[in-house]
Amino acid sequence: MNHTRWKTLRERKLAEGYTEPDDVTEARREIRLSMALAKAVYDRRTELGLTQADLAARAGLTQAKISRIEGADTVPTLPLLTKLADALDATLNIAIDAEDTRVTFTDHHTDAA
Repeated sequence: MNHTRWKTLRERKLAEGYTEPDDVTEARREIRLSMALAKAVYDRRTELGLTQADLAARAGLTQAKISRIEGADTVPTLPLLTKLADALDATLNIAIDAEDTRVTFTDHHTDAA
């Protein structure tokens, strides 16, 4: 069977007119936000050539905490996000819209043209 024809149970139910309960929709949104942050931290850390231990030392955190953030297993507080942005030498940008969530780190040392 061609894999492109497979659909998840959720996709099939939505196609049939099923609507998710509000709490499920909210949980999906929270997960998307956690995953977007996790990816942004990982991408910036690897861009800088840092290990999780290196980033933890820079931020005054433990390697395990960095691992939980990158694994989307925790939702950091604003003070912790500030520590991460400082440790990654970047500005943290979060854009949240109804259907779109973007989390990026912008390098403090980008050259202006």
